[in-house]
Amino acid sequence: MAALTNIPFELDAEAIIKRLHLEPGTDEAGEFEQLLSKARALAKPKALYKECFIEAKGQETVTIEGVTFTSRALRINLEEAERLFPFIATCGHELDQLPLPAGDLLGRFWLDTVKSALLGFAREHLNRHLSGKFALGKTSTMSPGSGDAAVWPIQQQQELFAVLGNVKEQIGVELTDSFLMTPNKTVSGVRFPTEVDFRSCQLCHREVCLSRAAPFDGKLWESMQHQAGHPES
Repeated sequence: MAALTNIPFELDAEAIIKRLHLEPGTDEAGEFEQLLSKARALAKPKALYKECFIEAKGQETVTIEGVTFTSRALRINLEEAERLFPFIATCGHELDQLPLPAGDLLGRFWLDTVKSALLGFAREHLNRHLSGKFALGKTSTMSPGSGDAAVWPIQQQQELFAVLGNVKEQIGVELTDSFLMTPNKTVSGVRFPTEVDFRSCQLCHREVCLSRAAPFDGKLWESMQHQAGHPES
């Protein structure tokens, strides 16, 4: 297991102000820049990963480190894989310490936008690190809870955290009773070598989603539903 805790980032005030549709030079833009200045001083995006080798493949299961994941889509995607990289990337818990007035919904929205940007830096740094250290070629990722509920149930976050060990101690991320993560701008999943372009969004029927990264793929959905299983190996 390896923690990446010194991730470089650059928060471009002008770009974020534009993204928030704030008018430069206004009082609101000034208030946001004050918030951004405080965020810069506190922010510490982080990531955690582990190189794992697949121990067994069932009909709809994959076992690594003695932990079994249950997902037909994951099993199919890992058909040709021998190893994978469970990971967590986060904006960092430090920004949750930034005081905001009670009921300041706009301030919280602004802060979430900054945290999303920091999460982006954490993900990009992790991807570059994995590609460089392990000489990875083409890869894809899957995340518990991403896509339709049955694709890879969010409850399997528990298994992912079990593989990665003491996540809170390493990077300050905690799993809630509802299997969500804190800080809120945190992602988890597995990265694996593949020659096939795949995103969990391709298996998601949700019509309205601001985070959608790929359109729903009906043909892929059907193939996942009907593809035959494989015996234990």
